[in-house]
Amino acid sequence: MNKIIELKPGDEGVLIEALINRVVTGKTNGANRSTYLSITLQDKTGTIDAKLWNASNEQVEQLKAGCVVQVMGDIIKYNEDRQMKIIKIKIASTDANEQVKFLKSAPEDAGELIKEIYGYIDQIDNQKLHQLVKTIFNRYVDKLSIYPAASKNHHEYVSGLAYHTCSMLRIANAICELYPSLNKDLLFSGITLHDLGKTIELSGPVVPEYTVEGKLLGHISISQAIIKETADEMHISGEEVVLLQHMILAHHGKNEYGSPVLPQIKEAEVLYLIDNMDARINMLDKALETVEPGSFSKRVFALENRAFYKPKID
Repeated sequence: MNKIIELKPGDEGVLIEALINRVVTGKTNGANRSTYLSITLQDKTGTIDAKLWNASNEQVEQLKAGCVVQVMGDIIKYNEDRQMKIIKIKIASTDANEQVKFLKSAPEDAGELIKEIYGYIDQIDNQKLHQLVKTIFNRYVDKLSIYPAASKNHHEYVSGLAYHTCSMLRIANAICELYPSLNKDLLFSGITLHDLGKTIELSGPVVPEYTVEGKLLGHISISQAIIKETADEMHISGEEVVLLQHMILAHHGKNEYGSPVLPQIKEAEVLYLIDNMDARINMLDKALETVEPGSFSKRVFALENRAFYKPKID
């Protein structure tokens, strides 16, 4: 069986086993309109868009997100990216134990990531913030250790949320060395909890979808509500709680990006910048992963719909 990362335009009759991540039904144009399926296939090495033309009613009914399938097809270049033209496809399994075999995971061990995050939490000297952050993190650590950071775009794999959070804390630690005027306690606290609501916003690591709460509330409001509820429960009050809530509400940086308020303290601004940088670098790495040196990636919608060049130099 071929791995998705190995597939190149021009490959014919390749055979892969993969998980259906997404599937959308469409109709062709013209007088003799036929049904087709746009399918995103994934394995541990990556994803590829695929098209099943002239799909039967049975295939439309049976080929759903979460199915493990065996696929034969040709690889073409479409819109500066690879695409598979499906020749044959059959369902191999719908069992959850088989699904996880095709999920990409964070490049570092989840247990080690969580251990490192706890190390940063223990560096929070402010007693109120330390107690509040550690209590909340303890309650959500099991989900946080396996959840993706998003359903698509960045860190959208098993333990992606833990990897994203830990990467941000590493960056923050270095920045605090360069800029000692920053309040390390606030910055570490805000980063640790900023995306906690995604454990409620998303359905889980296997074919993540937005939950009802996720669609109606969003992870930003969910996260800040958890902070307020836990602080009240623990009888913790004061400026620390308000500042921490503000950092969560402002961490997307702009109203149009989902933040109900803009950053109004230095640590909130830095949190937004670190979050944005880590997410964008991850998106760039993914976009350039299968690009040959000396070529451009496909356009990345989340990065202002730009294409990126992969230099030939080492």
